[in-house]
Amino acid sequence: EFVQPSSLSSADRRLPIRGNVKRSGRDTFESWLFGELLLVALLGSATALFLTNPVLRNAYELPQGRLVLDTAVVLAATTVAVLAGVRFSVEGRALDLLLAAGFFVDGVGTFAFSVTPVLVGSSQGQPEAWAAIGSRVLAATLIALAPLVPARRIAARRRALLAGVGLSTAALVSIWVPLQGFGARLGVLGSSGGSRTFELTVATSALALLALLAVIGFAVRYRAHGDDLDSWLALGATLTLFAELHYVLTPHGSSDFISQGDFLRLLSYGLLLVGVWRAISFAEFGRAVAEERARVAREIHDGLAQYLFAVSTHVSMLESGASLEQTLPKLKEAAAAAQQEARFAVLALSSASGTAPFDAALRRYVEFLTADGLLEVDVEIDPAMLLAPDEQIEVFRIVQEGLANVRKHASAQRAEVWIGRRLGRRIVSVSDDGVGFDGVNTGAGQGLENMRLRAKSIDGGFAFRSHPGRGTAFEVVLRA
Repeated sequence: EFVQPSSLSSADRRLPIRGNVKRSGRDTFESWLFGELLLVALLGSATALFLTNPVLRNAYELPQGRLVLDTAVVLAATTVAVLAGVRFSVEGRALDLLLAAGFFVDGVGTFAFSVTPVLVGSSQGQPEAWAAIGSRVLAATLIALAPLVPARRIAARRRALLAGVGLSTAALVSIWVPLQGFGARLGVLGSSGGSRTFELTVATSALALLALLAVIGFAVRYRAHGDDLDSWLALGATLTLFAELHYVLTPHGSSDFISQGDFLRLLSYGLLLVGVWRAISFAEFGRAVAEERARVAREIHDGLAQYLFAVSTHVSMLESGASLEQTLPKLKEAAAAAQQEARFAVLALSSASGTAPFDAALRRYVEFLTADGLLEVDVEIDPAMLLAPDEQIEVFRIVQEGLANVRKHASAQRAEVWIGRRLGRRIVSVSDDGVGFDGVNTGAGQGLENMRLRAKSIDGGFAFRSHPGRGTAFEVVLRA
């Protein structure tokens, strides 16, 4: 039996939509889980082959190769730490702060205790080797704790970042200082007759356990929240887990040896770089969308709300017996203005939320603006020119503001909008054939100042020219 939509309550109509959203999120997680299980199966098969063939479990003495790998790990870990810190500065989540601290410790620890001793001309001593392992354990602990922290935001973000850097540096120093002077008592690390192979195996086993906890934690968090970053972190932790398993099977702590685990560790950082970069892009776009929505809300309050208030006032005047001939034209004018403001607000929101392509949203705005035939607007957009998400929002609002000024103040019959490249630079240009102004006796007005500020917010340059009787033109040069 079919039920007519009109017979359902508003709550009933929303239920299928909510169910579809949950089903979509579940399908996404199941697809990711399938990929994760496939990765585990492939790495597990390789590890089984590694176990059954002792000849594959050798560590190779390649000092220069190990230096290159350690340097790559330093660069990758530091980059991930910086990106996580940027994401924390945008969203203020405690998870990102722990990630930034963990990867900072890993990058700085590897540089200080593995790379620097080789660069200064001496080999890595036993205190440095044990300090490098200690820094890795500390970093792995911070990363494994990240998915367990409550989903709350920190207000004092700059202070928290500085405190995180300070505490992480102090922790590295506290690992290093007690190891000074005890090189002989620590014993030799390595798989070729080292007296501390058992202790090294315990340390690498602890690292493998921490990596497993990170895999589970980020997978559970991804299932609960659907955050794209968590899926990438779980995949990266999976590669790290199998890297640590290789270290357990071939324990070595010397900077002269490399093994298969070193390559898996480096590959895990490659995955993390991709995931954190994607997360940064989404966070920046989300912040730009939120700011634009807040700006549109203010404009609705200042524009549409005022017109609706005028409509209400004129209706009240009619109820009080005011002259119909005098009040009705003003009522119609206020209602038409309110309708146009509502269309512009909806169009701006659709552009800000990313539901409409930039060029389509701009052309729709021009159609609304020129529907009464009082102004003709030509729009030319180079399809090969790309705009970043924040640029799309601001360029749309700059052009909107410019055309609104043309319609209200320029007494123009025709305007042109051109967005393209000139001499290798990306240009946004709006010009009209209106009355113009001299800029001395007539001020530029708040509209041009708003456009200048919007251009500055996306690192763009702004310039305009106008002469009485010769129209006005402004130009925005976007960032390289």
